[in-house]
Amino acid sequence: MPNKRQRCFVIMPFSKTTEHHTTTYWTDHFDDFLKPLIEENPELGAYRSKPLRVDILREIITNLVVSPVVVADLTDSNPNVYWELGIRQSFKHGTVTIAEAGTSLPFDISVKGTLFYHPGDHIQTAKFRRDFKEAIEDCLSNPDKPDSHVLETVAGRGTLFEIFRRDEALRRLEAMLSECVRNLDVLEDVIYKAKANQAEPKKRIYATGRFRVAAAELLVTNRYIDEDQAFYKSIESYVNSMVAWCEQLNLWEYSPDMTEQWFLKYQAGAKKLITKTKQQVEAARDKVRDQL
Repeated sequence: MPNKRQRCFVIMPFSKTTEHHTTTYWTDHFDDFLKPLIEENPELGAYRSKPLRVDILREIITNLVVSPVVVADLTDSNPNVYWELGIRQSFKHGTVTIAEAGTSLPFDISVKGTLFYHPGDHIQTAKFRRDFKEAIEDCLSNPDKPDSHVLETVAGRGTLFEIFRRDEALRRLEAMLSECVRNLDVLEDVIYKAKANQAEPKKRIYATGRFRVAAAELLVTNRYIDEDQAFYKSIESYVNSMVAWCEQLNLWEYSPDMTEQWFLKYQAGAKKLITKTKQQVEAARDKVRDQL
């Protein structure tokens, strides 16, 4: 059984664009010229775009996003063609742009290498066929080779994607720093009340605040900043310690004297750990700030 061919999706006009380029012309252009040429590559099956309607819009967008190769014929500057090309280049590389010789391309497209075909010129057509097939094969062999200015702008180090990623990391790290400051306040309140209760057991009061670890857990699980294993082990230890303190707070009213003694015994270690964690996160935040 032959291998299933990968999809090569062709963006092109589907109705009359000029007196010469009629609906029949475009149908023949695909059926008699582009489709056979594309399918000379045994890995590909050629499919063309269809008139935009609500019921097939999802299908067209899916084809534009998932097809390993897309061919866009820019002849006559058809709006639908440019709309579909914009979608493709927002999601994936692997696009070959072609046009009939004499087509005037807008600046943002002209800087991309477009192959021009010459109807009725055997020599030029032969050259186009060679170049076109090479471009198709290159898309299959090098799927991540950049050919989209959009993706080159929004993905990769130093680009919009990296800026968004950095800003999101900074917001998360600031949230964790705020969490550390709050936990120091909670610890201070717990120790104050534990000491007061030990001095006057009959007038016991209990802390209602709890240690927070949501931001720290997010850092440990997502590892959204580039730090070494030692850093993440330290954050994990911090999370485990805060969870243990929360468990003791929940036991306080049921075993007050023992719990208060536990608080007082481990208070120095807890304060040191929270402070150290805060300093580590501050250093990580400063490093992220300096990345761009």
